[in-house]
Amino acid sequence: MNEVLTAMRDRRSCRQFKDQMPAAADLDSIVEAGLYAASGMGRQSTIVLKVTNRDLRDRLSAMNAAIMGKGPDFDPFYGAPAILVVLADKTVPTHVYDGSLTMGNMMVAAESLGLASIWVHRAKEEFDSPEGKKILADLGVEGDYEGIGHCAVGYWGAEKPEAPARREGRVFCAE
Repeated sequence: MNEVLTAMRDRRSCRQFKDQMPAAADLDSIVEAGLYAASGMGRQSTIVLKVTNRDLRDRLSAMNAAIMGKGPDFDPFYGAPAILVVLADKTVPTHVYDGSLTMGNMMVAAESLGLASIWVHRAKEEFDSPEGKKILADLGVEGDYEGIGHCAVGYWGAEKPEAPARREGRVFCAE
């Protein structure tokens, strides 16, 4: 099996990260993989916030936890030191699909580099809020963007689980 298919098969969601920050070059490669995701009509509607600043990372974690109804001690990012937030231009009809493909590419790229990842939801609610809009404005982001997801990235802090067996009866052939 080639290395891309192996990375797709072997990737698992990580729910316990080490505090060690991945190399900047690896994060850049993951972001680049996301930017090369397919997009409707080639519009490239997505943007990525590469969050390695601990204060901003913790602020996003607190916002996300509050949306979940959890207290300030809960970390929905499972301790991941880097958060790659995918947002997409709301004016593009395929923006949610475009952002989903971006997230998928980034998670497979992380696996291929020996890094762990997980898709964490609630980015839509975070960046629809006044605080989220201020974060975007402070970063110089202009436009009307919807949060698609957070790709939390780091090193495995626990043993990587084996893949469960694939459920049967999910492929139908029309030959």
